[in-house]
Order: sequence, then C-alpha cells, then structure tokens
Amino acid sequence: MPKSNHLSPQRRQYLRKQKIQRISIFTTQIAVLAAFFWLWEVAADLKWIDSFVTSQPSRMWQTMLTMHSTGELYLHVWTTVWETIIGFTSGTIGGLVIAIILWWSPFLARVADPYLVVLNALPKVALGPILIVWLGNGQPAIIVMALLISIIVTIISMLQGFLSVDEDKIRLMQAFGAGKVTIFAKVILPASLPNMISALKVNVGLSWVGVIMGEFLVSKAGLGHLIIYGGQVFHLDLVMTSVIILALCAAVMYVAVAYLESKLLRWQS
Repeated sequence: MPKSNHLSPQRRQYLRKQKIQRISIFTTQIAVLAAFFWLWEVAADLKWIDSFVTSQPSRMWQTMLTMHSTGELYLHVWTTVWETIIGFTSGTIGGLVIAIILWWSPFLARVADPYLVVLNALPKVALGPILIVWLGNGQPAIIVMALLISIIVTIISMLQGFLSVDEDKIRLMQAFGAGKVTIFAKVILPASLPNMISALKVNVGLSWVGVIMGEFLVSKAGLGHLIIYGGQVFHLDLVMTSVIILALCAAVMYVAVAYLESKLLRWQS
C-alpha cells in the first residue's frame, strides 16, 4: 500500500500547501531574474545606461557564443572550477582534521587560539607575492591561496561546534566507560553537523574568492584571468560575461552543498 494512503487529510493538505509555496517561491525568483536582465537590456537599448561600460545581456550572450565556438569558454571555466574544487576540498578536509586535533588536546587548542585569530584577520591577498615566489607562477599558488582563505574559517567554525556540545552528554558517555574516539563518533560528530554544514556553505564562497584572487595575481587561464584581461583592454562585455558565468558556477556548487546537507541531516535523524 502506498505510503501516502497512511497520511491524514490534514497532513496531505499541509504538504500540498508546502509544495505550492516552494513552486511559487521558485517561480518568483526566476521571474525576478528574468525581469532584471530584460530591464538591463531595455535600459541599454534606450541609452539610459552606457552599454560600453555596463555591457548588456545580448552582447554578453554574443560574447559567450564566440567563446563557445572557439572552445575558449570551456578551458577557462574548467580551470577555475577545478581550482575551486581542489581548494574547497583541501580546505574542508584540512580544517576538519585540525579541528579534531585541537578538540582532542585542549592544551593545543589554547596554544593555537591567538594564532587562529591573527591568521583569520590577516588579509590573505597580502601573501600572494610570497606564494608566487615559493610556488611559482601557476596553479599551485592559486590553489594554496584558496586553501589559506578557507581553512582557518573551517577550523574555527568546526572547533566551536565541537566545544559547544552538551557537557552532560559527554559526562554520561564517560560514566559508561566510553573513550574519546567513541565520544567523538557517537556524540560530538552528530551534534556538530549543523556547524559542519555551515562551514561547508561558507567555504563555497571563500574558495571562489580565493581562486579568483589568485587568478587576479597570477594566471594564464580561468575566469579571473578573463576578468583582468577584459578590464585591461576595456572589453567590458568579456568582464561581465565572466562575472555572470562565475555567479552561475558558484550557484551550482552551493546547490550541491545544499543537497549534501539534506543527505547529512537525513543520516543524522
């Protein structure tokens, strides 16, 4: 028998309203986006704005088609996406491992606390010239820039989540003779999932910021390279097209993290 047959009429009505609301929100979001681009196009055609400076959707679309025909579009998009994925993954995993180590040793956590605060406040772009000298003029410097920007925030966020778990639960596990590994796996990790998910969402944006900053400083390909090149030659259509593609890629990555969030919360429950 289908599971829906076991639902009460009130429950079915509630679920129907929720579905209608989600569809309405999504439709409104699409309509607002379409209206924005339409108004942008009309404003440029009517000379309300200078299309040389602001570009316009039709010119951006033509720029994208030109890049598509030469294959240049996919080279630059894939370069930036690949660097972001590497920076995001390494920053998340590295931050989680270090946060676990600091949770495991309160002494190390106290020693590291002021350094984490200083490193978090330090503008990472200031390290760009140093990274170029150390790692060369290539992708490693860009990936490390993304890693440096995301890993400190990950450590602080996840460690705070570990330390905010209810102490009574930990004492109860200790009373039953549970070791630190068991306490972490059975209590700390499940209770810290919301903080971990928040860290992942923040890392999405930080990883993109780190990669684009790195490509601004040193790159031969990528969306950041196109933005800098377009600005230098006053090709604003190329700049705006790259920005729009960058926004789309970041949105797709955020949706992927949101999907992972739903799976983790289901596992937690």
